[in-house]
Amino acid sequence: MSEGLTLDDMAVPLRVLRLLAVDFGHLPAPAVRVTTVWPDRLELEFHDDLAGFEAWRDALGIPSDAVTHGTQSAGRTRVLHARVEFAGARLELVGYGRIPAPAPALSGAAA
Repeated sequence: MSEGLTLDDMAVPLRVLRLLAVDFGHLPAPAVRVTTVWPDRLELEFHDDLAGFEAWRDALGIPSDAVTHGTQSAGRTRVLHARVEFAGARLELVGYGRIPAPAPALSGAAA
């Protein structure tokens, strides 16, 4: 899997991160992940910040219909996911947002 990898083997996503910092430094800061499991991938995650996800999606020119969506945590968290090739790396955007609990049903008649 990641045996024998060097930091040079992860140079592409690290260079992409540097480019993004220069070109899009005005955008909301994501959580950033580079891993030896997928040495060609850079992940940008937005926790409780779907607007940040959307700002990056738009800046990178990813069409809205290319975004997949789902839920996790028993339907309490919305998850948005988009992928794009950028400067030789696989760039993945992931956005997490809370789904508000449904309003409790009112019991009894209004007076």
